[in-house]
Amino acid sequence: MKSLIRVRMGAEDAHYGGNLVDGAHMLHLFGDVATELLIMNDGDEGLFCAYDNVEFLAPVYAGDYIEAEGEIVKIGNTSRKMTFEARKVIVPRPDINDSACDVLVEPIVVCRASGTCVVPKDKQRK
Repeated sequence: MKSLIRVRMGAEDAHYGGNLVDGAHMLHLFGDVATELLIMNDGDEGLFCAYDNVEFLAPVYAGDYIEAEGEIVKIGNTSRKMTFEARKVIVPRPDINDSACDVLVEPIVVCRASGTCVVPKDKQRK
């Protein structure tokens, strides 16, 4: 089971100089993906317990379009092990003009992570 969301990073997401987006924003996206996966799998939002691995691989800037994808890779009694990947798929081109953008032929992986969520037995509906 997989989930995919695509969002554009706005100026309000830029946290550092040069319109750099804070890496924690990718974890926020992964949390949204995890919630959708739990709803599809269990009929409940569940709880995100912990990340066991996070790798920030490339910078993200305001104006970038990011795809965040996740997958449930192991199902326990109440636990759900998940993997996540965020990819930059569209980038702004201010060197051309203020509204120019390019779709990347090859997306750039900006973050990977894995973690565990829990859906208590009494909340599981599927």
